[in-house]
Amino acid sequence: MTLAAAADLRDETAAPPVLDVVVPVYNEETDLGVCVRRLRDYLDSGFPFPARITIADNASIDATLAVAELLAGELDGVRVVHLDAKGRGRALRTVWQESDAQVVAYMDVDLSTDLNALLPLVAPLVSGHSDLAIGTRLGAGSRVVRGPKREFISRCYNLLLKASLRAHFSDAQCGFKAMRTEVARELLPLVEDGEWFFDTELLVIAERAGLRIHEVPVDWIDDPDSRVDIIDTAYKDLRGIWRMGRALATGSLPLTELRAAVGREPLVPGVPLGMIGQLVRFALVGVGSTLAYVLLYLLLQPMAGAQVANFAALLITAVGNTAANRAFTFGVRGHSGMVSHQFQGLLIFGFGLLVTSGSLFSLHHWAPGAPVHLELFVLVVANLIATLMRFVGLRWVFRDSGRTARVTEQATR
Repeated sequence: MTLAAAADLRDETAAPPVLDVVVPVYNEETDLGVCVRRLRDYLDSGFPFPARITIADNASIDATLAVAELLAGELDGVRVVHLDAKGRGRALRTVWQESDAQVVAYMDVDLSTDLNALLPLVAPLVSGHSDLAIGTRLGAGSRVVRGPKREFISRCYNLLLKASLRAHFSDAQCGFKAMRTEVARELLPLVEDGEWFFDTELLVIAERAGLRIHEVPVDWIDDPDSRVDIIDTAYKDLRGIWRMGRALATGSLPLTELRAAVGREPLVPGVPLGMIGQLVRFALVGVGSTLAYVLLYLLLQPMAGAQVANFAALLITAVGNTAANRAFTFGVRGHSGMVSHQFQGLLIFGFGLLVTSGSLFSLHHWAPGAPVHLELFVLVVANLIATLMRFVGLRWVFRDSGRTARVTEQATR
């Protein structure tokens, strides 16, 4: 039996740990022993939760795997997982998905982050208060020692994430993160990247799914011997941001299903998740539709009269309004169900026509010589009432369409 096999046998006979700390490595034969021994000493010296260290070897071509197997044979609570392909994200996905621990974490082999931050990182996950936890070098209480070049790149990258993907977490790239294992099993199948963009993609999906991300300010000292290729990593990060942005824009990520799977559905029945955002987007579309309606009415009223102008302006803007709300407000893309949605939208348009035409009829009955600006005032008020009903109606029309469109698209791939 090999040393690694003996370590695996000890792990199988022991109770599952609360924490599984993964240390992904590639060609780290020199630093690995120092890192693992220091981390194991820390975990054995008063850390309150049973913890295991998993060394994830990413296809190293030096003696890293041999050193890892020696450590697993020498130290209790250390095991080795070997992968035939490189990629930090690939290694984390492999180990985290199969872990039997309650919480999974990872840290870089250089231990740039002070280990005293490990308990604050893990505790909210063990208690169930948070779903993910990240170390941040950009928080108010963080203490960081690194060169101006890397500081500038890090801050620019996180600003880019906020601008392009509307990210709210402060530090995507700090190599110090943890997650509840049950959440990891739901999230990881949706993360495509297997390299350095893995962290960012994981956090963006988690945030969009409504998961609670806990941030821990850390003390961090830059490793001057870092082997990260900044140019290549930056290029791949930009490609990843573009891919993520496109996935979010097209609705290809099954966020609704993910929210249901991880228990992030609406807190109050009848008040769906995201309704505030939908109302804001619906209002923006409504402002544009109203302006278009007013212009069309003013153009058509002198030639066709009030009722015909109202009908034509409402019909044209209703088609555009349904299409805009379908894509922008409710996130439904693709051609599936488009004709049906427009038909149902026209039924809702019929209600709006009834309200506005009825208002015009009443106005002309009581004030036959009403000027055009009074007609417009009455029509705008009537349209506000119709708009409220339109929002309720469109929510019903598009209630399951986003999920259906994604399922259809995945089935045709």
